[in-house]
Amino acid sequence: LANYLKNEYPQTVSVVLSKIKPEHAARVLAALPEEFALEVVQRMLRMESVQKDILDKVEKTLRVEFMSNLARTAKRDAHEHMAEIFNNFDRQTENRFVTALEERSRDSAERIKALMFTFEDLGKLDPGSIQTLLRHVEKDKLALALKGATDSLRDVFFSNMSERAGKILREDMEAMGPVRLKDVDEAQMRMVNVAKDLANKGEIMIANKQGEDELVY
Repeated sequence: LANYLKNEYPQTVSVVLSKIKPEHAARVLAALPEEFALEVVQRMLRMESVQKDILDKVEKTLRVEFMSNLARTAKRDAHEHMAEIFNNFDRQTENRFVTALEERSRDSAERIKALMFTFEDLGKLDPGSIQTLLRHVEKDKLALALKGATDSLRDVFFSNMSERAGKILREDMEAMGPVRLKDVDEAQMRMVNVAKDLANKGEIMIANKQGEDELVY
């Protein structure tokens, strides 16, 4: 899809990426030339509702598996959608886009950062939600994710485990030795996605950045 879109106008690309799944959009943006990708991001954030005939035309020219009935997609907040896309970037790509967007539109960058749900935000879950999350995350992924976590975030998880379970986890982390940042990022993203799934099912509650209402994914 990225190879097809890199030859299109930024406006066309912004329409397409606003209508496909965030994980697909994240992969496409990461594969596009940086200046072009940033232009697309800015157009997506400014986008108004698009005429149905334009969407129909775009849908016909693209492979069906990437699309989900474009013309019938309900309008939603552009910054919310962009935050979901940014959540699907690996850490390096996310930092690259956030930094570049801050230079072009600090207000948009700040709004997106406020809407993003990151690995660090897991530390704000209540104890019951942390314990539920621990039951649903694979032990090897947990060890890898916490290997790259801050001491304070590790403490949040260890304080919600039994002494024996915490001891075993610490030993597993030490036995790993040096690990690749890419593997840590993937494990942390896995934990974030599990948390979102549990929130969707109503099994845990995720508070927003202001600590107000629950966020539903």
